[in-house]
Amino acid sequence: MPLSLPIDPPSARSLTGVVPQLIASVSGRPDWFAAAQSAIVVVADGLGRANLSSRAGYARFLTERMTKRDAARTVFPSTTAAALTSLLTGTAPGEHGILGYRVRVPGTAVAANQLTGWESDGLDPLVWQRAQPLFERESAAGRPCFVVSRPQYADTGFSTATVRGARFLGAEDAAERFALAEAVAAQHPGALVYLYVPELDVIGHARGSQSDAWAAELERIDAIVRRWDAQLGRGIGAVLTADHGMVDVPAHRHVLLREGDELLAGVSIVAGEPRMLHLYTEPGAAGEVADRWRASESGRSWVLERDEAVDAGLFGTVDPAVAPRLGDVLVAARAAVAYYDDRPSDKRPQRMIGQHGSLTDEERIVPLIRLGAFA
Repeated sequence: MPLSLPIDPPSARSLTGVVPQLIASVSGRPDWFAAAQSAIVVVADGLGRANLSSRAGYARFLTERMTKRDAARTVFPSTTAAALTSLLTGTAPGEHGILGYRVRVPGTAVAANQLTGWESDGLDPLVWQRAQPLFERESAAGRPCFVVSRPQYADTGFSTATVRGARFLGAEDAAERFALAEAVAAQHPGALVYLYVPELDVIGHARGSQSDAWAAELERIDAIVRRWDAQLGRGIGAVLTADHGMVDVPAHRHVLLREGDELLAGVSIVAGEPRMLHLYTEPGAAGEVADRWRASESGRSWVLERDEAVDAGLFGTVDPAVAPRLGDVLVAARAAVAYYDDRPSDKRPQRMIGQHGSLTDEERIVPLIRLGAFA
């Protein structure tokens, strides 16, 4: 069947290219960014370009710095586990194998959580994530590499999978994290620094990106970045980007999949995330499942069988070893809806307001704002 999928803005860079380009900048081979002594990539989790533009009054510094060319295209699914892995390995999900929030471990009935469930779901971060982290490669070659993030992320399976090789520096307060990143970049010429800012994403999930709380946090981050940019040491280049944007989906826009629902007929596992489902079907049922979902949901979602999604290049080039992790049927929301399997007793996931994972510009186009020596 012909597919009508979104077209990315022609000026948007690929998120997978950001860290390789920073490495080029500090190695005397500048391309996207000017030459710099050290480089910092700041990831403001959940800060889509549309989110930033719509709340421009709360982020005057960042919006003033964001020109038309300052955009990047994140990966699909547009979710933290897949996007940060792509950023930190320079490869697409089809290569590194992190294909969303939850995917089935081939040959099992386990839908593993690829962000926080590495230990509980039995994933080996040295094997399950298939691409070499850029920090591991650069550190082995003698480059000073640092991760500055919240302390609780220091020894997680996801951190091992994506940033091993770097020295981890933890700080709970965002302003302290920015100060640490600048300090190590200044003290270690040639350094590559990853600075993670999760605050907006946390508030967005709980209250929505249109909430007063989200706007207040954006204003705070904007003020921190303004001061930080003004004091960045000579020769330190920085770029602020994000892993994904966010769409607010109120409870009355939830699509609840309940026992006996015909959309669940032939489906053995519902995984992925609310705006990008991986549906794992019973043997031979994929075509029928896809037809039912198209008949019901094509007005508000893209519905693709696995081979269609692979052929469309949505995950980049898909390694044959990675392909079995993909759902037999994929459902990517284009309207402001979110799909939930309502059969589990734990309804806490349904409290989320801010959502992401799909193909819309709101979720996939993120800022790429140049600071310091890159401005």
